[in-house]
Amino acid sequence: MKLANILAAAALGAATFTAQAADTIKVGVLHSLSGTMAISETTLKDTVLMMIEAQNAKGGVLGKKLEAVVVDPASNWPLFAEKAEQLLVKDKVAVTFGCWTSVSRKSVLPVFEKHNGLLFYPVQYEGEESSKNVFYTGAAPNQQAIPAVDYLMKEIEVERWVLAGTDYVYPRTTNKILEAYLTAKGVAAEDIMINYTPFGHSDWQSIVSDIKKFGSTGKKTAVVSTINGDANVPFYKELGNQQISAEDIPVVAFSVGEEELAGLDTKPLVGHLAAWNYFMSVDDPANKAAISQWQKFIKNDKRTFNDPMEATVIGFQLWVAAAEKAGTVEVDKVSDAIIGLEVPNLTGGTAKMLPNHHLTKPVLIGEVLEDGQFDIVWQTEGEVAGDAWSDFLEGSRNIEADWVTLKCGNYNTKTKSCSGQNYE
Repeated sequence: MKLANILAAAALGAATFTAQAADTIKVGVLHSLSGTMAISETTLKDTVLMMIEAQNAKGGVLGKKLEAVVVDPASNWPLFAEKAEQLLVKDKVAVTFGCWTSVSRKSVLPVFEKHNGLLFYPVQYEGEESSKNVFYTGAAPNQQAIPAVDYLMKEIEVERWVLAGTDYVYPRTTNKILEAYLTAKGVAAEDIMINYTPFGHSDWQSIVSDIKKFGSTGKKTAVVSTINGDANVPFYKELGNQQISAEDIPVVAFSVGEEELAGLDTKPLVGHLAAWNYFMSVDDPANKAAISQWQKFIKNDKRTFNDPMEATVIGFQLWVAAAEKAGTVEVDKVSDAIIGLEVPNLTGGTAKMLPNHHLTKPVLIGEVLEDGQFDIVWQTEGEVAGDAWSDFLEGSRNIEADWVTLKCGNYNTKTKSCSGQNYE
């Protein structure tokens, strides 16, 4: 074959490849598949793949098939930023679903803002943030942490508080909010114990001993846990080793759900609590259908379904609805179109995207059962609107996020100014 013919054939092949690529919409999946957070995040990667498969079976989005681009930031926070850059610049994804820890989200945030990417973040977090490039489909503190403390205070009459967390931004900021809230409720400083441990911490003997001693004064004591990842396994095991039952010192966790409990010896955890916006045990037709879809996709009828998975499903459905409404997957137009859209949640209610890029969500408290499921012991009557900025922190109570009217995620109602990112 002559050189000219070879070059022509190569050009035709390249053109065909480009055309084929243009016929798909790339979706980024930015979750740790290795390292300390893989115990929680791998399932979210699979959830996105399930949603893509289901959407493609319906014809895709705007007549185009969705194509997943999966990367593994490996529980390495700087690597999250590198992988985000790859997804936006090299792979040119239209949207990304990803991150678990707040430190990973904080790592990628400048990248998404620089390149005007779109991130759906599916996990409860500390608030104090609203970016025009992020939609927060997990709980803000007023949708998890504050209601959980109220439950412990009112229903269990807790008087002493252990705020135990992994040492990074989410636990530290959440506990700062909770400490201010407890103080405002009249709790004395000596009745609040705060402790932080590194990611992957495994030696809990002395810490649990300190908790046991702190709870031995005669006042009802509880642990509010923002411990993340695989460190939860030895933590609960040590509670059992030191014979601390849920009746003695109940633990309410914000990062332990059905997936984390799967395969564990749950006997030491029975009776302890978790606060989420969804539990697999919810008796609702939509929930049963979602669980069935998941177990069929993953080819395992024993696999669990949890809160961040529901948040991923809701975020994906809202993105699809916004793209269809906007007639494009262009970031700014999708971001405008998504505000006010509603999709069913899996607890019998509705998830609505608010101008502050947060959702309306119910709040549920569940008690751990021996089979790794949760008995729902309390829930709000309806959905709670997510608040990006806490009313209990001095520097935050005057801050408002509104990407529709104010076009700002950090608007000071006193100075009437936007000190953060905005559209203008």
